Amino acid sequence: MQSYWMQNDGEKANIELREIEVPKPAADQILIRVRAAGLNRGEFILGHGLHQSGSAKQIGMEAAGEVVACGEQITEFKVGDRVMGRCPGAFAEFALIPGREALLMPPSLTWEQAAAVPLTSMVVFDMLVVQGQLKAGEWVLIPGVSSGVGVTALAMAKALGAKVIGTSGSQSKLDQLKPLGLDLGICTRLPNFYNAVMQATNDKGVDLVVNTVGGSVFAECIRALAFQGRLATVGYVDGVLKAEMDIEALHAKRLKLFGVSNKFRNADQRAESTPIFKKQILPLMAQGKCLPMVYQVYPFNQLLEAKALMDSSQHLGKIVLAGL
Repeated sequence: MQSYWMQNDGEKANIELREIEVPKPAADQILIRVRAAGLNRGEFILGHGLHQSGSAKQIGMEAAGEVVACGEQITEFKVGDRVMGRCPGAFAEFALIPGREALLMPPSLTWEQAAAVPLTSMVVFDMLVVQGQLKAGEWVLIPGVSSGVGVTALAMAKALGAKVIGTSGSQSKLDQLKPLGLDLGICTRLPNFYNAVMQATNDKGVDLVVNTVGGSVFAECIRALAFQGRLATVGYVDGVLKAEMDIEALHAKRLKLFGVSNKFRNADQRAESTPIFKKQILPLMAQGKCLPMVYQVYPFNQLLEAKALMDSSQHLGKIVLAGL
């Protein structure tokens, strides 16, 4: 089968298409014929530490497809089922998904929509619900709301009854997010949104921040938090990995700061929230709520072109690679 690999020399990465054997599922895995796979910026950033220097590995982290084989311990799925899930090596003709992380696709989802769910939506669920403890009626601030994570966080937060403020350097992108329920769009790439946030929230501040941008906006996010607010750090596309923190605000406002990453989690930890996600979010998706926004779909042989679009930051939502 064909599979994309990335070779890392510590300074740059080379992506190539290789011919390898079709993998065989272990007892607790399912093998799928990949119909679509979602792109995620983090796996291509060498500084994230997902690729060791001097190594080559299969790439792709989430996919949707048809089950073609099941391990002997798999009882929930059968050959022919339409599933989606987090899986290593998703940019390939076939991929393995751990059975406990596989999700049956709601019938209303397309392959492309389903491929954009497993990683991004599960990460957003972790931020908003598992760690963020978001409640209906609360305010959420999403710097970089037009990113894949940002758009998904907007849609899920609205489905959970929250009010959402988002920032973007593009007014056009903010306008396109209005139909998803964006309550306030602030056109900026700078850490200068505090006043607008306070005005929108009657000087209360926001209850939860989803920081997809990084250190350049960290201090402003702290300023914008309400009493007992929570701040989730999920990315740093700005490349700024250190920031000044107002410890007095952290102390006086009883703030909670947390990171959202699977980098050091083991298989058990990664799968912990899957049953809750199935119960709470999949029914909403079946109703057409909190669906991922798919910006563009590329054919399998155009991964480099898809990555170039992602690197340009001109997209709105998710970019997806179609299966062979």
